[in-house]
Amino acid sequence: MKVAMIGGGGLVGSCAAFALQCGGMVREIVLIDANRDAAQGQALDLLHGSSLAGDQHIVAGGYEDIPTADVIVITAGLRRKPDESRLELIHRNVELFRSILTELRAKGFKEGAILHVVSNPVDVLTHLAVQESGLPAERVIGLGTMLDTIRFRSLIAARLDAAPTQVSAVILGGHGDSMVTIWSSATIAGLPLDQWPGATPALQNEVFAKTRGSGAEVIKLKGGAGFAVGIAIREVVHAIALDARRALPVSTAQSGAYGIRNVSLSVPTVVGRQGAVDRLELRLWPKELHALKQSAQVLSDTLSKISRPKNPR
Repeated sequence: MKVAMIGGGGLVGSCAAFALQCGGMVREIVLIDANRDAAQGQALDLLHGSSLAGDQHIVAGGYEDIPTADVIVITAGLRRKPDESRLELIHRNVELFRSILTELRAKGFKEGAILHVVSNPVDVLTHLAVQESGLPAERVIGLGTMLDTIRFRSLIAARLDAAPTQVSAVILGGHGDSMVTIWSSATIAGLPLDQWPGATPALQNEVFAKTRGSGAEVIKLKGGAGFAVGIAIREVVHAIALDARRALPVSTAQSGAYGIRNVSLSVPTVVGRQGAVDRLELRLWPKELHALKQSAQVLSDTLSKISRPKNPR
C-alpha cells in the first residue's frame, strides 16, 4: 500500500510517517510539502532508521505521486493559536484546503483511493472534501475524534492508575468544543468505569475538561501535537490497509445515524479497505444523544458560513 502524506514536512505529517514506519503495514510512504526541503529532510531522517524500523520505501515526492497512492493523508494547514478554537481556523484554512483539493483533482485519484483528512477544523474540511473532491463519500474519512478519544482513554488511565490499553472509552461528535464524552459505555478491563475505585462524577468532570483542553495545552507547551496524532492517523490507515473493519470514532458525512444529516462528524464507524463501510448507531444516554445532536448543529451552522468555491466543479 502506498500512502501519500500532504504536509509531510511538518510536525503532524512527519510524526504520522514515523508511526507508519514503525507499524510496518504499508509499503511506501511519500512525503509531500510546499517546503520541499523540509519533506526531503524528514524522508532522509526516516530513511536513516529504516534498517531497524522497517522495509518501507520512504521518499519526498510531489502531486505527481497522487495517481498511484492508495491513501492520501492531508495534514497540511495553518497551526491553531493557543487561544483559538478549532472552528475559528476555518476562515484561515479553507482557502489552503481548497487549493490542495484542486491539485488532487487535477492529478486524478487511483481507483479505490481513500482521502484521509487531518487538517483542522477537521469536520468542516472533511465535509468540504466530500462535496468537492469528486470521491464517493465513503472514501473520505476525517480523523474526527480519534485523537480526542485516545487522549481521553490515556487521561482516564492516568487518573485511576489503570493500564491505558485496558481503558475503553470514546468521544463522538465534533473535534472541538462541542465534542461529546460517552461515559455510558466506558470500561476498564471490561468492567464498567463507574464501578472502578475512584471513578467519581468529580473525576469525570475533571478528565473531560482536561481532554477538551488538551490541544490548546500542548500548543502552549510545545507548539503543537505530533506523537499522539501520528498514532491516531496510523490507527486509521492500518484499518484501511488490513481491511480490518474496525469501529473507529472518525468523521464522515452523515446521512441518518442518530437522526443527523448533511454534516460530517464522528459516530462509531466501521473502517476497512473500501473506506467507511458502515455506521453503528449504539445506544446512548439521552443526554449524550442530545449533546451529539447539538454538536451536529454547531457544525451545520459553521458550514453555512463558508463561501462557495469561486470555480465550482
